[in-house]
Amino acid sequence: MVNSLPEVTIYCDGACRGNPGPGGWAAVLLFPQGGERVLKGGEKETTNNRMELTAAIKALQALDVSSAVTFITDSSYLMNGATIWLPGWKKRNWKRKEGALANIDLWQALDREMQRHQVRWEWVRGHSGDHYNERADKEARNAVPAD
Repeated sequence: MVNSLPEVTIYCDGACRGNPGPGGWAAVLLFPQGGERVLKGGEKETTNNRMELTAAIKALQALDVSSAVTFITDSSYLMNGATIWLPGWKKRNWKRKEGALANIDLWQALDREMQRHQVRWEWVRGHSGDHYNERADKEARNAVPAD
């Protein structure tokens, strides 16, 4: 069966100056017809992990219709959380085996957004020359608020 959902490839990244400290996030959305859209934002006091999650959430929220999404990230935290750890957290009522789940608000928001789409995750090594990963990194760093 052929997938009839519109396709989009998303590269996302987060950045933080200090951890915690001021941070930025960015997502580059690529459409098969050749179009692209860049989303970015920042917060004055945050963590790198929160910015990674925010980039993914904001990218999915920007899609008006259910889509077949290929997510490409250099964040093992985001990749493992979304593909490996999330089902266990949900079974344990949003708790880790060791107790409280950090960034629960963002993990729950990401889970809600992923339910709207068919999401496939790919990991890419950061700063390895992947054009769009480097671009997402640059946009995220540029979105970090000035002190």
